Amino acid sequence: MRVTFLGTGGSVPTKKRNLPSLTVRTDGGLVMFDCGEGTQKQFLIAKLGFNRQMKILVSHMHADHVLGIPGLLHSMSFMGRRRELEIYGPPGIREFVECSTETVKFRSMFPVRIFEVHAGAVVRSDAYAIQAAWADHGIPCLSYALVEADKPGRFYPARARRLRIPKGPLWKNLQMGKSVKVGGRRIAASTVVGPPRKGLKISYAIDTRPCDRVVQLAMGSDLLVHDGTFGADAADRAREYGHSTVVEAARIAKRSRCRNLALTHTSAIYDDPSQLLREAKKVFPRAFVAEDLQSMELP
Repeated sequence: MRVTFLGTGGSVPTKKRNLPSLTVRTDGGLVMFDCGEGTQKQFLIAKLGFNRQMKILVSHMHADHVLGIPGLLHSMSFMGRRRELEIYGPPGIREFVECSTETVKFRSMFPVRIFEVHAGAVVRSDAYAIQAAWADHGIPCLSYALVEADKPGRFYPARARRLRIPKGPLWKNLQMGKSVKVGGRRIAASTVVGPPRKGLKISYAIDTRPCDRVVQLAMGSDLLVHDGTFGADAADRAREYGHSTVVEAARIAKRSRCRNLALTHTSAIYDDPSQLLREAKKVFPRAFVAEDLQSMELP
């Protein structure tokens, strides 16, 4: 899976940071988390593909997380999208999308399906499942965990050659876990394929105070993307506005036994994030402060 940070700021854009948005490219298409104003430009720069199979999951109805949706839909229509798009979010997302597109006399050239969701199972497909839990932000705000389906085991070509299995469709069937026949012999997939590989898990918890529900949702994540709006110098502001400091986010990552922590929703008061990174790494060494258009492949 490839993760691309389209916007890593919070509340207002800065010269270096767009408003919140993150995409995850999976075998089942593209999943976008939040869509702040200006996301369509970042989407274009990142070359993510305007006609790709795609879902948008919105955390909550604050302006900096949803105002990019009308613009993105408009741009997708002009770029020739015809594939259906799905939008998920808390109550209010349907009214927002419908009113904003009707008010500006915008007619989508592709189907848009809107789902108002709560905590629990949100999406299930052959490629992945998405769960949600309520965060702690003062208004209804969802955190999400995308869990990739387990992958077939690693295929060992040398073993297949030793068994004189012709390369081609038979190899493909074995990789898919099916047994094959070669010269009257039945060869089980386990002979040349290793055990199934556990799918990756990415959790997204933005605009939240430290929260046990998020810890449970994010447990064992390969990557936790967490609210890191403030440093320790602004802990009072974090409590007042329903956000987390980077140290609090690092503690959540440690408690949930995550492999990596991406700090995002960085406040505009921090032009240089090095202070935030130092604070977080003291608690969780595998932390980093995400930057706009940064992309990473999860192995």
